Amino acid sequence: MKSFPRNLWHCLAALLAVALGLAGCAGPSVTAAEKPRLVVFLVVDGLPQRQVVDYRDQLAADGFRRFLDRGAWFANAHYGHAVTQTAPGHATMLTGAYPHRTGIIANEWRDPATGELEYNTGDSTAQYIGHKTDRLDGTSPKNLRAETVGDVLRRADPRSKVIAISGKDRGAILPGGHMGTAYMFQAQTGQFASSTYYMKAHPQWVSDFHATKPADAYFRSEWRPLLDDAAYSRSLPDNQKWFPRGGSLPVKPGEGLEAPGPRFYSAVMRTPFGDALTLAFARAAIAGEQLGQDDAPDILSVSLSTHDYLNHGYGPESRISHDHLLQLDRLLEGFFRDLDATIGKDRYVAVLTADHGFMAAPEYSQSQGRDAGRVNGGQLIARLNAGLSERFGAGKWALTMSAQALVLNRPLMAERKLELSAVAEETRRLLLAEQGVATAYTRAEIEGGSRSGPFLDQIRKTWDPTRSGDVAVVLKPYWMYSSSTSMTTHGSPHPYDTQVPILFYGPRWAKPGRVDQRVEVVDIAPTLARILGIAAPSSAEGKPLPLP
Repeated sequence: MKSFPRNLWHCLAALLAVALGLAGCAGPSVTAAEKPRLVVFLVVDGLPQRQVVDYRDQLAADGFRRFLDRGAWFANAHYGHAVTQTAPGHATMLTGAYPHRTGIIANEWRDPATGELEYNTGDSTAQYIGHKTDRLDGTSPKNLRAETVGDVLRRADPRSKVIAISGKDRGAILPGGHMGTAYMFQAQTGQFASSTYYMKAHPQWVSDFHATKPADAYFRSEWRPLLDDAAYSRSLPDNQKWFPRGGSLPVKPGEGLEAPGPRFYSAVMRTPFGDALTLAFARAAIAGEQLGQDDAPDILSVSLSTHDYLNHGYGPESRISHDHLLQLDRLLEGFFRDLDATIGKDRYVAVLTADHGFMAAPEYSQSQGRDAGRVNGGQLIARLNAGLSERFGAGKWALTMSAQALVLNRPLMAERKLELSAVAEETRRLLLAEQGVATAYTRAEIEGGSRSGPFLDQIRKTWDPTRSGDVAVVLKPYWMYSSSTSMTTHGSPHPYDTQVPILFYGPRWAKPGRVDQRVEVVDIAPTLARILGIAAPSSAEGKPLPLP
């Protein structure tokens, strides 16, 4: 599906609502009394399934354990695509489609024909409301080619509301879809802002929320470990030698600064206070938009960004990550308590998942005896160009990496009268001789469909002919591209990156129980569509989850 102007979406919604009698007749027959008043869709950015399970005994009674003890949870849930980054994950969740259909193949990519950098939610025609907007800031779902559950819901009944909130633009915009409203945290001011794609000015409840300067309340507040030191014996101690900066608790965001400002607002999102602020804004949205207060179901999507920042900086095995999970657990407990009071215990469905998992830091993996390491991307491209120059003559044949694929120099190939397939095949041969590379596939192999091999199915589900590069690369397990800002990362098709939680709570719609069969994140959208009594999104490739 191509993206449409927002006013056209609204016109279509109004026309189709009349045609369908506001009932979403393409979906299963579900009465208004059986539908949840509100779907609360929670995303913990960068949360591997293993962390939830490993620390289960330290969780509070009604945070994550609401799902594990009294909800339905899927112990073997994965992403099916290869590039496990934030944007592809958030695009998949509520469309039920892999990146080859959503068009969101990575956080950013380069046009293989022009070399122009494209950001997943970038749109030069839309600006943040009341905030400076840079060229690659995310402001709309223009690049999203698929509809979401929320889009289908609003088309069936325009009274339904879809509100999406996140510390990251992509964490709000992509689950919010084409017809929802997204709010993104702004490190300039410590506020949440929407964009002109959605509205001209914020509603009054947003202004009222920010009038009290809630972010400033955390200035120089101390994040201390929740439990005694002995409780963290299963995670790595602070100040590991490979940590790029800092690496110990307690932490005081704003320490050393005279007053709150952009440096503080950026830092606060890297502490549990950032989660608390995001959930506070979600509470304000529930009240301000009157979510869940009538028989037209609403969707509230909340993507919590802090865990991803911490796992990049210190790794999922660190004490900082361990403690943050416990801190977030207690914040969720309070949020659920408020939902029970404001919406009603039996009137909403809560779903929790993650956009990707995380690998351990290569240095940690090496200490465990694994084959692990870092690949310098610039040096890799230099070696490839040296090898390609020996075969085809001097030139910069390999230009850059884009969405885990190499982009080759097409103008140079045209000048030398060389076929793309010949240069790509030689690039693949050279890549397979590299120490950290597991496999590589050319564009012809990926798009041809005749070949099989490790990770090829996952790569095909990620591949977009107009946006992807020319030779897809998969590094070996526990290997990563070097980074000056991340101690470890994600983005591979390996299980530590693909396996994430899928947790459901809503006793009327999901009975308690653990499900061990393999499921995928693409299955969430058709499941929610069934619960809401609407058709699944048109590009959805998943199937309803086997809820107990």
